[in-house]
Amino acid sequence: MTNTRNYLAVDLGAESGRTIVGSLERNHLSLTETHRFPNGPVRLPDGLHWDVLRLWSEIKGGIEISSAKFNKGLDSIGLDTWGVDFALLDSQGALLSNPFHYRDERTDGMLEEAFRRMPRAEIFENTGIQFMQLNTLYQLLAMSLQRSPLIDAAIKFVTIPDLFNYWLSGEMTNEFTNATTTQCFDPRQRDWATPVLAAMDIPLHLFGPTTESGSAIGTLLPYVAEETGAGAIQIVVPACHDTGSAVVAVPAQNQDFAWISSGTWSIMGAEVREPVVSEKALEYNVTNEGGVFGTWRLSKNIVGLWLVQECKRTWAHQGDDLSYDEITRLASEASPFIAVMNPDDDQFFHPGDMPERIRHYCANTDQTVPQTKGEIVRLALESLALKYRWVLERLEELTDKRLDPIHIIGGGTKNRLLNQFTADATCRTVITGPVEATAIGNALMQAIGLKHLNSLADAREVVRASFAPEVYEPKETAAWDEAYARFQKVMK
Repeated sequence: MTNTRNYLAVDLGAESGRTIVGSLERNHLSLTETHRFPNGPVRLPDGLHWDVLRLWSEIKGGIEISSAKFNKGLDSIGLDTWGVDFALLDSQGALLSNPFHYRDERTDGMLEEAFRRMPRAEIFENTGIQFMQLNTLYQLLAMSLQRSPLIDAAIKFVTIPDLFNYWLSGEMTNEFTNATTTQCFDPRQRDWATPVLAAMDIPLHLFGPTTESGSAIGTLLPYVAEETGAGAIQIVVPACHDTGSAVVAVPAQNQDFAWISSGTWSIMGAEVREPVVSEKALEYNVTNEGGVFGTWRLSKNIVGLWLVQECKRTWAHQGDDLSYDEITRLASEASPFIAVMNPDDDQFFHPGDMPERIRHYCANTDQTVPQTKGEIVRLALESLALKYRWVLERLEELTDKRLDPIHIIGGGTKNRLLNQFTADATCRTVITGPVEATAIGNALMQAIGLKHLNSLADAREVVRASFAPEVYEPKETAAWDEAYARFQKVMK
């Protein structure tokens, strides 16, 4: 390859969005961030929503800036977002309502309601997805139970990236990797889980055929091309679920590795060729989400740096606006292992005063209550690392493999304290990077879709050639073993 190819990756996360141009020349990819903007929930009288119209404006702004910066030399645009959330469209293709945020409280109690309609084991047998109240299935169930008029008016269900792809190209799609996050999809049939949807009284006509990752779906709509000055650029659906794109960018050289996509959520998993839908998988509440080129992500969601983000927000509201670097420094200086906690306890799920919730958890479990900011954050980070070990042990049991090394990708790799804690807790070599794994995987799937690269192996070779990793080796494992024994008790 002699010509430079430029792929615009639109990457929307739960805390921020950005547009990044990946420039591929020969076997080397370089990144140029062109636009960054905040994201987050907006509370209205009826609940917690995403502000998709503002996000759409920011996306168009990012396209305009990127096109100008690269002299209209963009080969394609691909977009990824978080999973599970969705929009409903009417018969004219119009958005019926601002999409709800997955942390909205309307799904409280929906798991129990779902199990009254279909046994838990049967739902898992049909979907292979872990049980979390934020899943699309329980959001739709809540709408059905509340007799939302939106359900009756809707003609089409689209996940959040499908919505933006529709606004970009005019093509309505249900991209495969994001469809599999909904718990409305049967991984073995590779189609919507109609028995589950029927049991929940969710209309089946809303769900269209899925589109494979890497598919070209049309060009930028004329009015968007004119507004942005970008012209008729090709739209390619990458792995539209951000974790799906991120795992494309894991610089793995062997098959038996574990990965952690680290950010607001930590998602930990292994790459497998077939979904693992078994009694043990159900017991451990793991998930089977679609990957690219016939792979599956056997994984588990862990609450991640949400705990630290909410602490930071709480302290800023109280007048102490610390940077993440300052918070991490305080944690590194605090006493180790004063307590342990399950970071995925239900009380940590909703936005709110996270420091007080952590103190309350420790008091209720008869442990030392952290007092300082450093102690609170260190407890959160140590407990995350211990949860990684707990999940790793179960992934190894399910795959019957020793998973080594652990690749950590995504923005959370900037937290070097957590990276070292992970190596110490799991007694595994930890390889971190690339930081912008989601945007990189997004861009490389565009390259594959346009036949500028041939395969997943080619994409990972580009990652290894382009981005230097950091390596963390385990230290002080005896203290972590003792803490893990305490941690296992709080997990029971």
